[in-house]
Amino acid sequence: MARKVTKAIFPVAGMGTRFLPATKSVPKEIMTLVDRPLVQYAIDEARAAGITEFIFVTSRGKSALEDYFDHNLVLEQDLKSKGKDELLDVLNATNMESGAIAYIRQHKALGLGHAVWCARRLIGDEPFAVMLPDDVIAADKPCLQQMVEAYEETGGNMVAAMEVPTEQTSAYGILDTGQNVGTVVRAKGMVEKPKPQEAPSNLAVIGRYILGPSVLYNLNQKRKGSGGEIQLTDAIAEDIGNGVPVFGYKFDGQRFDCGSKAGFLQATVSFALAREDLRDDLSRYLHDIVATDRAAQ
Repeated sequence: MARKVTKAIFPVAGMGTRFLPATKSVPKEIMTLVDRPLVQYAIDEARAAGITEFIFVTSRGKSALEDYFDHNLVLEQDLKSKGKDELLDVLNATNMESGAIAYIRQHKALGLGHAVWCARRLIGDEPFAVMLPDDVIAADKPCLQQMVEAYEETGGNMVAAMEVPTEQTSAYGILDTGQNVGTVVRAKGMVEKPKPQEAPSNLAVIGRYILGPSVLYNLNQKRKGSGGEIQLTDAIAEDIGNGVPVFGYKFDGQRFDCGSKAGFLQATVSFALAREDLRDDLSRYLHDIVATDRAAQ
C-alpha cells in the first residue's frame, strides 16, 4: 500500500504577466473567480484529498497572498458584532492554522521543476502532491481526491491527464502510453512540449501531480530542458527510466486554464452558472447577449 499523501506544493512564484496591469500589484493567484481567489479553489481541493501541510513557493511581490491566509481579527470582530454569521463562516474557511502553511522563496525563475525543488527540505522522503492553481478543475469529486484514491492502489508517481487536440501538444507535457485505455494508464515516457508531428500521443499532463521523493533527487541534478528551464516533466520521465512506475490519471471533470484570459473568463461563467444564487440572472443576461448578437447579424 502506498504511503499517505499529506503534503502539497503550490508553485506560485510566476509574475502573471498575461494579466497585466491587474497583476502589477495583485498576485494572479488571488484574482477572484466569481467570489473566491484562484488559490482558494486549489486549497479546498487539497483539503478534500487529505492534505494537511501546504507549501507555497513564492517570489517577491507575493505578500498579499500570504496575508490572504492569515486571520483578519478586525474584520472577524466586525462581522461577529453585526451578527453576520454566514459571512463569518465563509471568512473562517479561508484561514490557515499556525504551522499548516509554509512559504519558500524561488529567487530565480528557472522553471516548474526548480520551483518544486525549492521545497525539497520540507518534503523529505515522503510522497507529495503538486498543484498548479492556474488549472481549476470543476468536478463532483475533487480531482486530487480522485488521484489520491487511485494512487493508494498504484503507488509510484501519478499525473493528471486529459486528451487535447494534436495541434495543441506543443503547449503541454505529453505522455507516451502505448495503448491509451482505461482511467489509469502506465506511461512509457514523457515529453515536454513536443511538436505535434513528434508527439507520442495526445494525452497531456495537467497541473496535478502525486510524486515520490525520487523525483526530487532527479531535480537535484538541475538539468535544463525545454526552454532552457528545469522541467518537472523531465524529472518524472527520468523515474520511468529508473524503473519507477509513472501513471497518467484521466480525471473526471472539466479543466479550465485560468492562466489565460479566455480560460479565466470561461471558468467565471461556468462556475457562476453552477451557483443557485447567480444562475438565473446570469443565464438571462447571456441569453439576451446571444439574441442581440444574432439579431445584429
